[in-house]
Amino acid sequence: MRTSLSEIRDIEDHLLGKNQPEALLLFVAKQQLNYKLKQKVELQKTVHELACAYGRKQLKTEIEAVHQELFSQSANRSFRQKILQLFY
Repeated sequence: MRTSLSEIRDIEDHLLGKNQPEALLLFVAKQQLNYKLKQKVELQKTVHELACAYGRKQLKTEIEAVHQELFSQSANRSFRQKILQLFY
């Protein structure tokens, strides 16, 4: 495996908490000695956060579309009434 791919895998394992304790200790030590590696970890962490935020946004959009379909179409009136009865 190329060095860059190996490094990416190591960073991913670190961010996802897949490292064994001894590997975690070694990786943290590498970050302390290698500023560029530390920067790469921070950048990859940002990418993970952005991907999660995007995924949440997409999920909310899909849920809202289903909500609109279920609660705005007259064909779903009985379903809508049953659901509303649960909360009132």
